[in-house]
Amino acid sequence: MELDLSQALNSVSLEQKDSKMDTFGLYVVTWNVATAEPPDDVNSLLQLDSLKKPDLYVIGLQEVRAAPLKFVTDLAFEDSWSHIFMNTLAPLGYIKVSSIRMQGLLLLFFSKLEHVPFIRDIQVTYTRTGLYGYWGNKGGVSIRLSFYGHMLCFLNCHLTAHMNYASQRVDEFEYILDAQTFDTKNTPRILDHKVVFWFGDLNFRIEDHGMHFLRSCITSQRFNLLWPKDQLTMMKQKEATLQKFEEGPLDFQPSYKFDLHSDNYDSSGKKRKPAWCDRILWRVKPWSSPTEKANEDDHNEEESKKQLQEEHKDEFPLKLMQVDYTSKMEYGISDHKPVVSIFRLELKKMYETPLVQVSAEGEWSADFDALITYSLLQTFPSSSWDWIGLYKVGFKSVSDYITYTWVKDDQVSFSDELFQVYVNKDEIPVLGGECVLCYYSSSLQCIVGISQPFKVQESRAAIEEGLVAENINRLDETVAG
Repeated sequence: MELDLSQALNSVSLEQKDSKMDTFGLYVVTWNVATAEPPDDVNSLLQLDSLKKPDLYVIGLQEVRAAPLKFVTDLAFEDSWSHIFMNTLAPLGYIKVSSIRMQGLLLLFFSKLEHVPFIRDIQVTYTRTGLYGYWGNKGGVSIRLSFYGHMLCFLNCHLTAHMNYASQRVDEFEYILDAQTFDTKNTPRILDHKVVFWFGDLNFRIEDHGMHFLRSCITSQRFNLLWPKDQLTMMKQKEATLQKFEEGPLDFQPSYKFDLHSDNYDSSGKKRKPAWCDRILWRVKPWSSPTEKANEDDHNEEESKKQLQEEHKDEFPLKLMQVDYTSKMEYGISDHKPVVSIFRLELKKMYETPLVQVSAEGEWSADFDALITYSLLQTFPSSSWDWIGLYKVGFKSVSDYITYTWVKDDQVSFSDELFQVYVNKDEIPVLGGECVLCYYSSSLQCIVGISQPFKVQESRAAIEEGLVAENINRLDETVAG
């Protein structure tokens, strides 16, 4: 049963009220799209009719079409799936913060703009497992980042198919965990992160039961009768690595394998059995204080140990709760149905101040050069490769800027606290519009400061020369044609 997103995200725990923890909504999608082009509308997939929207969207796709020519084009210009999600979410105030693609595997991370300066230390990586590790049709792609100081990792996998390869799927997962490393001291591996989300077409099947029993259980919604023979459930009982991960109850129809544009399971000659191939799991790393480790062999000082643990409670706690886990039956472009999960993330922020404060000075228009003022609010590894981008309000991604200026090369003045850089008037849009400025740190690979929205005025010279919006739009259409 699909839970209303507003309900899920509005509920606040007593612990949050007591400890001044903040609550964030996280929406995870996994979908094997079977090389299909995107549907015209993904509003239902993302539950955009809900009054309260999540703070973060994480979208993992498998089998995105990766024919050689199309793959090269997608790398240069963004793929059609990224486009539809960006075009849908940008008007609602989300931007694509990060993404990674390995052939058919695609992972996208979107955030509400207000959180973007607090999403830092972004790194991405991938691991091939297809054709003995030489081919990227199977494997895993991941994005790791710091969210208000808490380290999160998102791993999207496509594992080996077919009924008889359950053990190989586990081996592939463990290989991906071992192979993926990050250039950081505290969280060099996936399981070092405070929270890990593992999802994708994991390809685990339902063993033993015949087709008639399977379909009878599905029709009558007695899904629990199938759980004991679900391969992932079975493998978790004996594999220590899998036992570290949690999963909600499978109270929805198996998401594979359907006839296209239908809710009917496979009617072809192969008649593949239904299975919960598409899954979303998570792990919250257990917290242990240094005093726990120091006293773990001291069985005679139990009271002292408890007291020390109380004194060294996690200063920045984090809690994760899954509030919905279901499939989206209305989409029929693939033989898999998309699976989604809503999480409520409660945490105490490690910081609430952006690294940089940036603002537009005076009036802006394409009639004269403009000035940007910025100041560093905290120490961070700034670089001559840092830049400040000018964006239209409602921009889609970090690369969706109108123009940018280098913070060092284009600097015109500075003091101990304030810096000023200029933007050439030729780079400012003649039609003006509502804009924001974003300071991008090349060392942290993220936006670390965003200005308040401001108005760029329409160019007076452009109006006098007849370069009004109507004429420019007509010119754009001609060029596009």
